[in-house]
Amino acid sequence: WGVTTSQAYLPKDMTDEFSNENLNILEWLRQYAPVEEQDNTFLRSFLGRMLFSGDDVMKQVTVLSGGEKVRCMLSKLMLSKANVLILDDPTNHLDLESITALNDGLIAFKGSLLFSSHDHEFIQTTANRIIEIGPKGIVDRLGSTYDEFLEDEAVQARVDALYN
Repeated sequence: WGVTTSQAYLPKDMTDEFSNENLNILEWLRQYAPVEEQDNTFLRSFLGRMLFSGDDVMKQVTVLSGGEKVRCMLSKLMLSKANVLILDDPTNHLDLESITALNDGLIAFKGSLLFSSHDHEFIQTTANRIIEIGPKGIVDRLGSTYDEFLEDEAVQARVDALYN
């Protein structure tokens, strides 16, 4: 990593992040907020952007649905103000509205984004560099959409060679 980078990670399995049964969403997020941003008003407005309103923020983290956990983790990532995001299947558990909002936010993100995903549309609209990693090496394609990557016969021949 370069000295000017700060990284934030969204794991696929978030079980460990939400194992403290004594915390509600507001308290959970507070532990990741800088000291100057720990007041309830700031955190509630922040959680409101992630569709947690009113008494939703008092919900215990151990009973959150998969989509709620992802939205909490995205709040944590935003609080970190990292300029490199590493996301492992970020659209898992999200509804269509949340996926669209995430997609729009990541397209507007000024930093670097490294992600894995099984969501074709998400990859198509977000990625500008596709790297296929296989047992015999990698195929790295910069500046093309995912569909272009899939449709390019020469690239797909190189991808096939990774596995055969």
